[in-house]
Amino acid sequence: MPVTARTLLRRARQVLVILLITFALTEVVFRVYDYFRPSFIFYTAANERFRGRPYAPDYDFHLNSKGFKDVEFKTEKEPNTYRILGLGDSLAFAVVPYKYNYLTLLEENLNRGDRKTELINMGIIATGPRDYLVLLTKEGLELKPDMVLVSFFIGNDFDGEHGARRLYSYSYVASFISYLIEVRRGYQGLIVHGPAVYDDTAPTLTDPVFIDMESQRSEIYRKQNRQFESNFEAAVKYLRQIKQLCDQNHIALAVVLIPDYVQVDRTLQGRVLKLKGPNSKPDDFDFSLPNRLITARLKEEKIEYLDLLDEFSRAGSATPLYKPNDSHWNIAGNRLAADVIARDLFKVSPQPGK
Repeated sequence: MPVTARTLLRRARQVLVILLITFALTEVVFRVYDYFRPSFIFYTAANERFRGRPYAPDYDFHLNSKGFKDVEFKTEKEPNTYRILGLGDSLAFAVVPYKYNYLTLLEENLNRGDRKTELINMGIIATGPRDYLVLLTKEGLELKPDMVLVSFFIGNDFDGEHGARRLYSYSYVASFISYLIEVRRGYQGLIVHGPAVYDDTAPTLTDPVFIDMESQRSEIYRKQNRQFESNFEAAVKYLRQIKQLCDQNHIALAVVLIPDYVQVDRTLQGRVLKLKGPNSKPDDFDFSLPNRLITARLKEEKIEYLDLLDEFSRAGSATPLYKPNDSHWNIAGNRLAADVIARDLFKVSPQPGK
């Protein structure tokens, strides 16, 4: 019996209804799941989106009950203890295991001799200055820190609200599909570390994806970039508010400026400029420009800072300091950062033999 056009239309409508119902039910399931166990896959304006799950495995370590990559800590500070809160994004969270994290190593440096220093790592990936301010306000102040140490990543901490919200992010189903596409397109290995074995030499991203990422980020080094000027002012505004909050509560504040891979590697700079094409000449870019601008403003705001660009540029010419195809430090980069911060901010020499 031949199938008529009316029959085909009726079947198509039935299929469409089934698909819409399935989509709606899946959307509800994802939203309920994310409500109880927030995931970075789904959009939220809060920093909970990328916050670690309490006690989640991270290589040979487990996150603490707050979802931070650190050991457990008490709200009440121990007597005669100098407490530091480490705020930052994925550079503070780190791609290396906990024991190699520069904040872990810095705490070890500061606890030599009779010193008693507690450094609480509150780094959350994919956050920025606004999130650091919110986290300090909501959770940091009640810990009564003596100091706040902000790790400011030059590569993307000038991104304002970390980019405009994309249309698909309003749907949890569409966000999940986008996540699967991104994973298949560029990542090698696990995005969430889990109980994996860390490999300091394994590339995180495929080569094309990494170069494309660095190329997009490198617009902040373009001279006379109006969009950067706007994002720059937003970042300074949040740092100023952190400073005001610290001053009101008699808390010391220091900002560590962390360079992006492309800033310290001339070969990578050449590859990035080549990808940009003939309309982008080397003279159009200044890879140290953001550092000079932010250090000038930090001086104006009377905010103590440490710029790691020169130190990493010198050391990076002889020793790899970043994980392959990744803008995060490897083990050597974390060690260098810990030693330089201890030496220049806290006047503590690196441990012998380290």
